[in-house]
Amino acid sequence: MSDFDKVEIILVEDNPHDAELTLRALKKRGLANNVQVLQDGAEALDFVFCAGQYSGRKICALPKLILLDLKLPKVDGLEVLRRIKSDERTRAIPVVVLTSSQEEQDIVESYKLGVNSYIVKPVDFDKFFDAVSDLGLYWLLLNKAPA
Repeated sequence: MSDFDKVEIILVEDNPHDAELTLRALKKRGLANNVQVLQDGAEALDFVFCAGQYSGRKICALPKLILLDLKLPKVDGLEVLRRIKSDERTRAIPVVVLTSSQEEQDIVESYKLGVNSYIVKPVDFDKFFDAVSDLGLYWLLLNKAPA
């Protein structure tokens, strides 16, 4: 089994600063051991669907959680969400949108596509840190997902 098959959280974030803060918050809760950071929507789709540079990965080795920014290069977050939630193999993966967008259209469209939660990134560092930390704790330790 490759390291890519052990990933528990996929973080799709193009902003290195936000990615680092998210990883630090997950690490604080002891949840950062198996996180794969992907920097654009195309790479996220390749990872999830075992294509491109991730073609050696097994699609049955699904992550337990996807943290997804909406404003991504190459393929935007809504299209990533659409593809994940429209495929029978990946539909049950919890997807949490973690974005700076407060636009009603993005929120409505995300829920129409099947997002599990929509969280606007707090500007305040401590609030952002707490929000991500609580997210990881809930989705990895408290939430009961299908096997």
